[in-house]
Amino acid sequence: MITMNNTTVFITGASAGIGEATARVFAEAGARLLLAARRLDRLKTLAAELKTPVHCLALDVRNRAEVEQTIASVPPEFSRIDILVNNAGLSRNLDKLHEGDPAAWDEMIDTNVKGLLYVTRAVLPGMVQRGKGHVINIGSIAGHQAYPGGNVYCASKHAVVGLTRGMRMDVIDTPIRVTAIEPGMVETEFSVVRFHGDTERAGKVYEGVKPLTGRDVADAILWAASRPEHVQIAEMVILPKDQAGSTIVHRRTDD
Repeated sequence: MITMNNTTVFITGASAGIGEATARVFAEAGARLLLAARRLDRLKTLAAELKTPVHCLALDVRNRAEVEQTIASVPPEFSRIDILVNNAGLSRNLDKLHEGDPAAWDEMIDTNVKGLLYVTRAVLPGMVQRGKGHVINIGSIAGHQAYPGGNVYCASKHAVVGLTRGMRMDVIDTPIRVTAIEPGMVETEFSVVRFHGDTERAGKVYEGVKPLTGRDVADAILWAASRPEHVQIAEMVILPKDQAGSTIVHRRTDD
């Protein structure tokens, strides 16, 4: 059994999906949790279920000033962050670029790229100063392979791959580890958010497929974080058995 006693883990986008599942697995391992999301009510409900110290933050990672102020005001017992899980992210629409919505582009880039940068910039200096830490960025198979209609979302996840690799170079002379966890199809709120609450359309994404769960990805995050200090899991792509690439999916049909 993996134990994370006396470890403080900061998870963004922790109110649902992979973020919520990650909070649960680290709580089971005994870690202290700093959980951030825009939906504070859902965080508090989650925190009440976890048998570990938890501090909840209402945080929109797109707002740089809010990120800086919120993280600077974290209570002392949660301020020494050992593991940062940059999980907050989203996708909008499946439009061709020449038919796309610039407001949706901004939302994806501001959350998936700039939000990751803002949070990491606020947390990483403390890790470097203390000589201890691990940054885990949640990317996607879309960061390696684009797909039709995914233009800006895929670009944002390619950026996560590039930023993770560059960050690893930046801290190579420190004990800090940097990891990218890159899932394929995971059944969470992802498609519901992409299609603006259209649950019927979102459900079709997973028809005939057994996708990953948030827990599957969370288990991989915990495993990567628990390796010996000299072991750095650089990148991990996780796919359901029914998927071989961004657009290569085997869908079962009823006999």
